[in-house]
Amino acid sequence: MIVAWSSPFWWFVVLFVGACVGSFLNVVIYRVPLNMSVNEPKRSFCPGCRKDIPWYRNIPIFTWVWQRGKCAECKMKIPVRYVLVEALTMILWGAAWYFFGMNGQPGEAFLLMVLLTLLVSISFIDAEHYIIPVKMTWWGAAFAIVGAYFFPELVTLVKSDLGWPGWREALVGFAAGYAVLQLVVWGGKLAFGKQKFSFEKPVDWELREPEEDDPMGQLCLVLDGEVFEWGDMFYRPTDKLMMDGCDFLVDGKKVAGESLVMRGEQVAIGEQIFKIEEISSLSGKATEVVRPREAMGGGDPPLLAMIGAFLGWPAVIFTLFGSSLYALLGALLLRVGLGKPLPFGPFLALAGVTWAFGGWKIWEWYLGLMTVGG
Repeated sequence: MIVAWSSPFWWFVVLFVGACVGSFLNVVIYRVPLNMSVNEPKRSFCPGCRKDIPWYRNIPIFTWVWQRGKCAECKMKIPVRYVLVEALTMILWGAAWYFFGMNGQPGEAFLLMVLLTLLVSISFIDAEHYIIPVKMTWWGAAFAIVGAYFFPELVTLVKSDLGWPGWREALVGFAAGYAVLQLVVWGGKLAFGKQKFSFEKPVDWELREPEEDDPMGQLCLVLDGEVFEWGDMFYRPTDKLMMDGCDFLVDGKKVAGESLVMRGEQVAIGEQIFKIEEISSLSGKATEVVRPREAMGGGDPPLLAMIGAFLGWPAVIFTLFGSSLYALLGALLLRVGLGKPLPFGPFLALAGVTWAFGGWKIWEWYLGLMTVGG
């Protein structure tokens, strides 16, 4: 007996599989930023006691609730993020099947599930580490372009033949997403790529090594008590930090000079040049500092390109404006001040999800107004 796609049976199957996928995404979210394999070790383990978690203690959602958010062995608290990812993935998969699969479009539902899975993992990684795994976006975009050949209606929004119609929309969406946001990145770098600090009296500064127990830590500049991470300053080979000051100390020894120029791999004080990797300590006093900064991360254009490949170029425009509104609202709710870092990936993802689950109707309404006005 063949069960129809519209049967609730498939919806419950999708919900169950979605929760299991969410459990695996927790592995991805934890391991990928640490450059760990998602396959080795094969079994999940507790980050605290490092003991393997048996299958009967790894049931999505249920285990976290049953164990009250603690490891059964060492009683270390398990972040609420774990159950949230599982529940969110389950809900999003269920929604994708409800809107597409149960309406006779299982292929489009599957493509959307792949997109939602990627967006969940990328969003949580970016929110926690300010990193977008670009390889995920490239592989996701490639999958979307291939999938658009067989299931074009997710990207075209209308009944379409297999082959070129889907490919065309996916390719245009990919190119539009990357180009539009890359222009924003370049423009932001020109307009906001430098931050200047001036002090009436010399202030202390130093380079600080990351904490030994922080595998994601990075070198930091500590200027008058304010911390600036290396990756936020030196993203491009052309980025440089310029400083006027005195009492420059390299490995505890004073170096003559009134100015300093720092790049990603070296620092120049007066006529002397030192390699960053060969220095154990660097400090001094500063009267004026001009530091480089990024207006937007380099992973955002590939992310929008992937969304465009799955959903088409109109979704790119909607996602760009929608994510800006979401980010503004998020900054207000989280009380993030000007100049403070705010991961943009989750807001791009949220706007893309909004489009997939009905935001396109706003686009149709807007085009209808334009037609009437014309």
